[in-house]
Amino acid sequence: MNNGESILPEEERSIERGFIKGNVIHIVFRNEENFYTVALIRVQQTNEDLKEKKLTVVGVLPKLEQEETFLFFGQIMDHPKFGVQYQVEQFRRDLPQTKHGIIQYLSSDRFPGIGAKTAESIVEVLGEHAITRIVESRSVLDVVPKLPKEKADALYEQLIDQQGVEQVLMTLSKHGFGVELSMKVYQAYGLQAIDIIQTNPYQLIADVEGIGFRKADLLGAAIGITGNHPDRIRAGCLFLIQELCLQDGHVFLERHTLIPHVVSLLSSYETRIPTQEVEQQIELMHEEDVIHLEETRVYIKSLYFAEKGIVSSVRRLLSEEVKDEFPEAEFLKTLGKLEEEFKMEYAPSQKTAIQTALSSALMILTGGPGTGKTTVIKGIVELYARLHGISLDEKAYTKTNPFPILLVAPTGRAAKRMSEATELPATTIHRLLGWKGGNGGFEKGDHEPLEGELLIVDESSMVDIWLMNQLLKSVPKGMQVVLVGDQDQLPSVGPGQVLRDFLDSTVIPTVPLTDIYRQAEGSSIIELAHAMKQGTMPVNLPDPQKDRRFFPCQIDHVQQVVAQICENAMKKGYTAKDIQVLAPMYKGSAGIIELNRMLQNLFNPKTEQRRELSFGDVVYRTGDMVLQLVNNPDENVYNGDRGEIVAIFYAKENQEKQDQLVISFDGIEVVYLKKYLNQITHAYCCSIHKAQGSEFPIVVMPVVRNYARMLRRNLLYTGITRAKQYLLLCGDLKAIHSAITQKEELIRNSMLQSKLQSLLVEKANQHNT
Repeated sequence: MNNGESILPEEERSIERGFIKGNVIHIVFRNEENFYTVALIRVQQTNEDLKEKKLTVVGVLPKLEQEETFLFFGQIMDHPKFGVQYQVEQFRRDLPQTKHGIIQYLSSDRFPGIGAKTAESIVEVLGEHAITRIVESRSVLDVVPKLPKEKADALYEQLIDQQGVEQVLMTLSKHGFGVELSMKVYQAYGLQAIDIIQTNPYQLIADVEGIGFRKADLLGAAIGITGNHPDRIRAGCLFLIQELCLQDGHVFLERHTLIPHVVSLLSSYETRIPTQEVEQQIELMHEEDVIHLEETRVYIKSLYFAEKGIVSSVRRLLSEEVKDEFPEAEFLKTLGKLEEEFKMEYAPSQKTAIQTALSSALMILTGGPGTGKTTVIKGIVELYARLHGISLDEKAYTKTNPFPILLVAPTGRAAKRMSEATELPATTIHRLLGWKGGNGGFEKGDHEPLEGELLIVDESSMVDIWLMNQLLKSVPKGMQVVLVGDQDQLPSVGPGQVLRDFLDSTVIPTVPLTDIYRQAEGSSIIELAHAMKQGTMPVNLPDPQKDRRFFPCQIDHVQQVVAQICENAMKKGYTAKDIQVLAPMYKGSAGIIELNRMLQNLFNPKTEQRRELSFGDVVYRTGDMVLQLVNNPDENVYNGDRGEIVAIFYAKENQEKQDQLVISFDGIEVVYLKKYLNQITHAYCCSIHKAQGSEFPIVVMPVVRNYARMLRRNLLYTGITRAKQYLLLCGDLKAIHSAITQKEELIRNSMLQSKLQSLLVEKANQHNT
């Protein structure tokens, strides 16, 4: 059957590519959500080494109709279970090329209401390219005589349904886009995709996952946007501002940093982009309100307004008077009764923290592990309720009369810890603010503020500048706010370093807790954490402690040592839920990916009883511990939540005809279709960032010199303070020492501290006048 060269268009004949031309016999399987299709075709022509007259084609494809003819481009695969298949990489519907063929096509059963005479009229007016012209513009049908509007509309919609997605795929395939990525573009824009590709291809960078600047630049070049074209320079500037801010946590970029990056991105051997042209476009983008310039600083607008909004909210909160001030005698009397009931005594700094919280519209409570932050949070809640005559019984409240004290944290696990400690309801910030996901935004804001009297935010160091802005502008007049956090932990994953800027500005009333209470219980983990904060490594670090061990090893033996540690813990009755392995990097033999693979086989090995589902090169099993990677407000599951796979259902077993995976997140069961499995990962080993806000009975943390690029004091500090009962370090003492004594911090560009300090100047000026 090697006789297919003549059917290829002239421009493709010089390209060595395999193809199969065939008509569709029937559809074996189709997933309507991701367009994955398995179809049986009758082979008409091919240049592949193929003897089969009937063949199964598989791939991401549009809707295929029986008896329609297609050209498929791809490669022959020998599937171990299903035999010879053709893996489709690109395709093209083989539309009729003659007037007679087009008349037959349009008058077929595919297009009800279009008979032979109507089809003849259409072809007579629009010619041999009638189908393409109709798909590109509905208006061309208006010039066809005696064609009623309703029939023209129906024909256009039916052709669009059959041809539209193919137009997008064919356009993108010419520029090296595979079917799967092209389908993402089509799903993002529908038929507008063609217009966007041909007018503003750089929009795809922001809207379609998997398309970076280089891919969009190929499309730009195809429509003449090359070299120093203004649109290309603008796209490069916007891409780099967003990329570098998200990558390094900056709120803005300095012009002298941004411009060389733009020149480097856009220049080639043939063409170097002049610096002055980049500067000119930056100025024009500012004038047109695309970006924001402030002296030498370049912001994307959302980050500029987030920074500005936080300053405005802090100014507003600090100017408010607390609605009920209580004499110190009444405070001390109520506190004394509380201490009697709880059979405890608050330390002086803890009493100061509670009193400051009750008398301030906005305050910060900060301190390291073991300093009693949770104890103080509970004291603030209890004292506030008693002094204001508020019941802490949840049953006393309704939807119309909500609980007046709001306890929130950035992650679900941190919120759960907060709820367990206070015995009161706590939730994530996203859920409190009614985040709708995607571009849906938040329900709560200055347009619809929160309801309540006291807001306490735990793990504030994890809150980025966008979320803090949204939270503070949602605070109504009269609500008091307490921010709780540890400034020595890692900053937020998103842009900014809000808690640190708040503290360094000295504008907001702050009470630091410095006395260590858990040390009295003999916690060497707490002792190590506080020594690390000071930049020193305890001399007894290599020595066994009752709650801490160090196991020396090199990178090649990390997996073996981690496995032995976990096996010993399992022998003592601990499970995968109790043990968290933490690593700072994903790749390499001591990276998160390989450690997860090893730990899965240790904690949850393959058996006949455990079902499996593959996703890429990852295998998920019932009983696996997994980690949620994105916020999913519809299911009340958020980034960082840890769950267990409780069931796997195969496509043939359910009505949706799709593989499904069911995960339980502390009793909340969520069903994942296979295409959504990129939202999870194995949780046996995770990054220290992902573990922030959580605590685990046992933490196992390898630290080797191969991690050097990531090793920082705050990273190690955050990791070891996740351990509640046992900390098990392994690796290289020199690497640990290097990280602890590392003075250089990754500085994030932010003007929040400076702008907050201007409030002090405002206040001084008001006082003088």
